[in-house]
Amino acid sequence: MALSYKARRRWSLVILLLGLPLYIVAAVTVMNWLDRPPIWLELFVYAALGIIWAIPFRAVFRGVGRADPDAPSKDG
Repeated sequence: MALSYKARRRWSLVILLLGLPLYIVAAVTVMNWLDRPPIWLELFVYAALGIIWAIPFRAVFRGVGRADPDAPSKDG
């Protein structure tokens, strides 16, 4: 079932305001549990985790920054 434009906007806000900070805290916590890896490896892991979190939410974020496609146009 496809989400409406308004639902995608709301879910994207929930994900960005609640989910992303929780994901950051979890990633930092896991990295702190490990012995301190070399800085280049740590940078690579954080960069990879920064990209990986968004992959499951691509459908939610797609087109959210554009105008509502279902809204009536102002031209007519």
